[in-house]
Formats: sequence, C-alpha cells, structure tokens
Amino acid sequence: MNLPLISDLHDPVLATTLQGLLDAKTKPLGALGRIEGLAQRIGLILGTPVPRLQQPQMLVCAADHGLAARGVSAYPSDVTWQMVENFLAGGAAVSVLARQHDLALTVVDCGVRHDFAPRPGLRVCKVAPGTADALDGPAMSAAQRDQAMGNGMAVVRELPGNTLLLGEMGIGNTSAASLLLARLGGFDVADVTGAGTGLDAEAVLRKIGVLRAVLQRHADARDPLTALAAFGGFEIATLVGAVLQAAAERRVIVVDGFIASSAVLVASKLAPHVLQRCVFAHRSGERGHALMLAHLRAEPLLDLGLRLGEGSGAAIAWPLLVSACAVLNEMASFESAGVATAGSEVPARP
Repeated sequence: MNLPLISDLHDPVLATTLQGLLDAKTKPLGALGRIEGLAQRIGLILGTPVPRLQQPQMLVCAADHGLAARGVSAYPSDVTWQMVENFLAGGAAVSVLARQHDLALTVVDCGVRHDFAPRPGLRVCKVAPGTADALDGPAMSAAQRDQAMGNGMAVVRELPGNTLLLGEMGIGNTSAASLLLARLGGFDVADVTGAGTGLDAEAVLRKIGVLRAVLQRHADARDPLTALAAFGGFEIATLVGAVLQAAAERRVIVVDGFIASSAVLVASKLAPHVLQRCVFAHRSGERGHALMLAHLRAEPLLDLGLRLGEGSGAAIAWPLLVSACAVLNEMASFESAGVATAGSEVPARP
C-alpha cells in the first residue's frame, strides 16, 4: 500500500527561536523543567513559535482477537463490545476524561465481534469480526492489514484539529503488543509480557508459553508489515494508519500506553520521523511498556502506574500540553515585564 510521506522536522532556526523565547521568560533558565522541552516539541511539530492546540481528537480503536480464546486474558471477549457501548454511553474512564478536558471522542469499530447500532461518535470500519487465532496462522491477511491501516488514515483525514490522542480497546491486545515488541524490538517475550487485564502469576506463565509458540509459528515474520499481519490486531493496524496520517499532517500525536505504543512502534519502523510528532503520555504499569519506551527512546510525561488503556493516560496528560503552550504564548519576558535578569541592574520603577 502507499504510505504517506513523513518528512524530517529538523529545523534549527525554529528550535533556536523557541529556546530563546523560553529562556527570556520571567524565570531562571530551565526552571520549568520538562514543560519547556514539551513546549519546544509542540512548536516544532506545528512549525510555529506560537503553537496553539486546536480541536483535539481522542481516537479509540476497538477490535477482538482470535488469540483471546487461548486464555491470554482474564476477561472474556464480550467485554470488548460491552466496553465500546460504555464508551458511547459516556460511562468509561476515557469518556469521563474526554468530557472533562473537552476532547472530541471518536470510537472506531475496527473488528469487534458485535454489530453496533449507528449513533454519534461511532465509526464502523469493521474489517472482520475479530482477527484469526495467531497460533493457527496469521491473525490477519495482508489485504485485511492494509484495509485496517487505510481505514485509520481515512478516519484521521476526516477529523478536524491539529492534535490526535490515541486510545484502544480489545480483549487480548496486550498479547498482540507483546508479540510486536518481542519481534520488532528483539526482546525475549517473557521480558515484555505482563498481567494485562489482571492475570495471576500462573496465568501469566501460561500466556508467555502461548506467545512463545506464536512467535515460533511465525518465525519468518520479521519486517513490520508482516509482523503486524501475523500478530494483529485490527485496532492496532488501524492505529498504525492513523499515526502515519497524523504524522504526515504534522498533528501532535499523544500516545497512551502499551498497546497504543505498539502501533507507534510499527509506524516508526515504517517511517522513523513519526517519532518526532509523538508525545508519550505516561509509562504504563504493564510489564513491557518501559522496554517499549526505551526502545523508542521516548521519555513519558507521567508515571502513575496506569494500565487501563482506552486513551485514559493520554487524556490525563493532556493538561500538560495545554500548559506548555500557555507558558510559551502568554508568559511575560523579562523585558516586557520590566524584571531584572540575573546579573543585571534592577529596572527603575515607573
């Protein structure tokens, strides 16, 4: 399939301008810590020294996984469609947080084993009613993978604004994320596999055994697109397309937890400059996420032990992006405020 062109955002002139603006604010140099780096990153993504975050979009992609039948999750697959209904009814964590922060919420049925009644906020882009069991064969065909990625691109093209927050739902999708990280990151699967929805220690060991068998079954799935088809799922593939399209449009991409990061992992293997557009919201409590972030050389904004998914961590981190832009655009400089800089004379009072 034709992937969008994602250019290098390296712009030393704009970077110098942004740093100069931050250094001139009424504070000691670097006193706002990583908020200053965040402000500069947003400015570089949007290509302006006065960045403004407009019409932020929370995109939650949902799908079922055939591998869930192997007991890799503590919850049954029906929870996927039930949680989609909860998103749409406004009762889920991401729904509450999206309302709190005025984030437009779009839920995409990428491949849920359920038929939803049409309603506002729901996009039906169902490739199939769940992926196949990855232990029997590829989770999805190349055509299905491309369809899902194309759906993600199309959805983003139709969304307004310049900021995309990533969310997901799918019983069994921590397994898909662990498989992708193990294969594309070169990790042993035991090091990147955790409890997911709450498996006990014995069940985690069984999960690792299943995932190890899946990796052996698909030993030749080495490149990012082949690995994505082999391991799934439809929601991850849709998010890969969404990330590529958002990056091509120079949107700020706010990445949630382990599963959302796995989509960014695949996208970055296809187009490395994707990572220049990403702000990683938090370090998840899921076992593999710290290794995922290290592999991507990403420094998350928060570390709160979150492991819910849905885009909840991205929504919780959202006010930090708003604050970073406000500091850059609204905070006075020493000169405009008539405040003395270090080592300078105190200005005369008017």
